[in-house]
Amino acid sequence: MNPLKKLAEQTVIYGLSSVVGRLLNYLLVPLYTRYFLPEEYGIVTELYAYVAFLVVILTYGIETAFFRYSQKTSNKRIVYSTCLISLLFTSILFLFIIFSFSQPIADWLQYPNNKEYIQYFALIIGLDAISAISFAKLREKNNAVRFALIRLLNIFINIGLNLFFIIYCPYAIDNGLSSSQFLKSIYSENYGVGYIFVANLIASIITFLMLLPEMIKSAWIFDKQLWKQMMIYAFPLLIAGLAGMTNETIDRILLRHLLPHDLNISEQIGLYGAFYKLSILIVLFIQTFRFAAEPFFFAQEKEKNSKKVYADVMKYFIIITSFIFLVVTMLYEIIINFLGPNYHDERGFITVSILLAANLFLGIYYNLSIWYKLSEKTKYGAYLSIFGAIITLFLNFLLIPVLGFVGSAWATFVCYFFMTIVSYLLGRKHYKIPYPIKRIFLYLGVVFVLFFVSVLFSLSIIIKSIFIFLFILITFIIEKPKKVVISNPKLFD
Repeated sequence: MNPLKKLAEQTVIYGLSSVVGRLLNYLLVPLYTRYFLPEEYGIVTELYAYVAFLVVILTYGIETAFFRYSQKTSNKRIVYSTCLISLLFTSILFLFIIFSFSQPIADWLQYPNNKEYIQYFALIIGLDAISAISFAKLREKNNAVRFALIRLLNIFINIGLNLFFIIYCPYAIDNGLSSSQFLKSIYSENYGVGYIFVANLIASIITFLMLLPEMIKSAWIFDKQLWKQMMIYAFPLLIAGLAGMTNETIDRILLRHLLPHDLNISEQIGLYGAFYKLSILIVLFIQTFRFAAEPFFFAQEKEKNSKKVYADVMKYFIIITSFIFLVVTMLYEIIINFLGPNYHDERGFITVSILLAANLFLGIYYNLSIWYKLSEKTKYGAYLSIFGAIITLFLNFLLIPVLGFVGSAWATFVCYFFMTIVSYLLGRKHYKIPYPIKRIFLYLGVVFVLFFVSVLFSLSIIIKSIFIFLFILITFIIEKPKKVVISNPKLFD
């Protein structure tokens, strides 16, 4: 099978778990924004920002190391077993530490009466970290269907429990339904956003249990020498991941400390968190793409035309992400209504637009990052991410006091833009891939011209919709269907 078609096929399957599933999860945002005030939603935004850092620490780049060494080592079972035992040990240690100090941590985060939030998140992070390697094994085996089914179930459980706690329970109790007496014993109307965390925890437990058969079947052999080699490979990826999380989430943490004190800070964090969600469509596609692309890139490496394939993947990736950017910005006036009246803020459009552009460049950067993973120069990934983190921190400290959360959006954009440029230049030196630069610039140029024209002239929704179809037409004219010759059509059969 054509590797591009196989990548597209698996991206679609992973998309069922990531894009389709998360789009359903995405519909929870208007639920939250209608049932919780911005300052309440700010708690959710802030705590999940910390979670993102901790997930990176607890997985410490071992997923990518697993993919790499599964290709290099004949005994894949030992690679999986070593990774699993490593993650089990570190996750259990993490849980012990967090549960021992949950009250001081809650005090430090200014949630002294809710130390259980900290414990919930510790369990979620620990379970998800252990589950990560089993998900990676499914990806490595190209078992996209089972991967998708488990992740979809996780999302459906999470959504179902959110609806149960936030909508059904108060409705049933207020209207005296037959189940109201039982619900009164398990539900408290004062617990509010805490039920979001409870729902997430239950979903993570069930996911872990579904992956447990994969873990039980493990060889349960820990190869110390192999583990050392993987850690040498993975450590730069850990640093890169931490720096990357700094770029992605530090803004929601710094807002509490850098916003002017005369503002309702929790409200501002909640507004920014909601606007960030509107830019997530590109992020969802990026995540879906990465699920399929990472094992694909490593497997394709051995083929004669691999670099040409990588270049084609980049081109089509940019076409799709540019289209998403255009759709969200052109139809923003419609999309913003999903958040509810409390989140209609004049800064919303500019914030969402900047974040969309930022995440578009983040996706390009992820595509470019294949050069240092394939050449085993992962230290450059760490350098690039640290470079981005420095930009992010500097600009957040500089801009938040002046521009508020719009400054955070600008910091994110500048960070990803420069990381993309530097990564491309380094890649040309160490692992040159013949990207179609002129065509890439053409697509990006068309999209941003259409965007700026729509902003400058305050065009109607109808004209903006025509712009979307115009981009599709231009793409169709340029990208005429053509056959792709491959060296090994059985690679993914």
